Amino acid sequence: MAVFRRRQFSEEKGICHMTKATITQLPDPSGFSPDPLTEVLRTGARRLIEQAVEAELATLLAAHACEQTEDGRARLVRHGHLPEREVMTGVGPVPVKVPRVRDRAAGAEKIRFTSAILPPYLRKAKSVEDLLPWLYLKGISSGDFQEALAALLGPNAAGLSATTISRLKGAWWDEYERWQRRDLGTRRIVYIWADGVYFQPRMAEEKQCVLVLIGADEWGRKEVLGLTDGYRESTQSWRELLLDLKRRGLTRAPELAIGDGALGFWAALREVFGSTREQRCWVHKTGNVLNAMPKSVQPKAKGHLHDIWQAETKADAEAAFDFFIETYGVKYDKAVAKLTKDRAELLAFYDFPAEHWKHIRTSNPIESTFATVRHRTGKAKGCLSRKTGLAMAFRLMMSAQAKWRKLDGANRLPEIVKGVEFKDGIKQRQAAA
Repeated sequence: MAVFRRRQFSEEKGICHMTKATITQLPDPSGFSPDPLTEVLRTGARRLIEQAVEAELATLLAAHACEQTEDGRARLVRHGHLPEREVMTGVGPVPVKVPRVRDRAAGAEKIRFTSAILPPYLRKAKSVEDLLPWLYLKGISSGDFQEALAALLGPNAAGLSATTISRLKGAWWDEYERWQRRDLGTRRIVYIWADGVYFQPRMAEEKQCVLVLIGADEWGRKEVLGLTDGYRESTQSWRELLLDLKRRGLTRAPELAIGDGALGFWAALREVFGSTREQRCWVHKTGNVLNAMPKSVQPKAKGHLHDIWQAETKADAEAAFDFFIETYGVKYDKAVAKLTKDRAELLAFYDFPAEHWKHIRTSNPIESTFATVRHRTGKAKGCLSRKTGLAMAFRLMMSAQAKWRKLDGANRLPEIVKGVEFKDGIKQRQAAA
């Protein structure tokens, strides 16, 4: 079965070429509504339903495209929409419209369009926004969707044929391309999280992965900033992604970047946003260190590593750091070397608000999004095309983003932007005017 797999902690480099595109304006997520999160979810659900129904209709029209009336006109044509109605979903009532068709043939049995997704009297729907991309990435091919969805959602899902799914994926790719061109000039990003995720089965090019950047703005809102393919997370691949974000308006350097120890991202970050501080992910670092130690020693060593990053002050963390080196340095020098080479970057979080520590010590915002798929152990044959892999990853990230909460201690973020200093997570003084 298909599965996302996290990278084996590698520091290899490569080259990837990505195309440039024209900047286009999309609505800014800061637009106000009485309940912004619910409004975003409803809007996303409505768009998804519209796309799916349009894909169903396109399949029907294509099936009868060659049929004509006696006077040479197309037999089946679009004919407006049925009256709008609301469907109750997991995010509340969502207004929907079902398109109609007109059959011009005289005397023959009339062809009608009945959506399998929105049957005539449907008033309550199960949430399928996340379902299709998850099923695809878990190994259900387009030809298997009809059976899988019918089993999960009931017989009304039977109309989602392989052709309909293919059209829907095409619509998602178009949405991804528009998203890739959005203007970022209004954003003031404080934190960014970076990671690379590999497909299993692999993408069309061997060692190709998906590069993901998530940002948190000065109001604590998290959003996906960048998502594209790259070759082994090389410096060149990350550089192109960062430069593209900068070209589209993200000109002010983030205050802190969080990621694992792969060299590609950090080298690119120093070139593009040289003033951004670096925080290594403690989850990845712990895994790297323990992998270089015997299994019999790992439980105790893991506890000592926790003593470092869970310390209340940087001084206590430094003392725990020195204790780990003294305890394991002689016997397990390679493991200790993996830890000490990033000492400063592992402890950078102490210079930021304590309310944010749980957010910025790891790359969890990206990790958790793909956790369900990554933990599967099935194997799959073949490979995903570039467009399929990116479109599915994009849909997963957009679905996840709609459910993200603000960072704790969001009121501290404007202080960071203003240059307020923090020591051991505590505010020290205002920046000089």
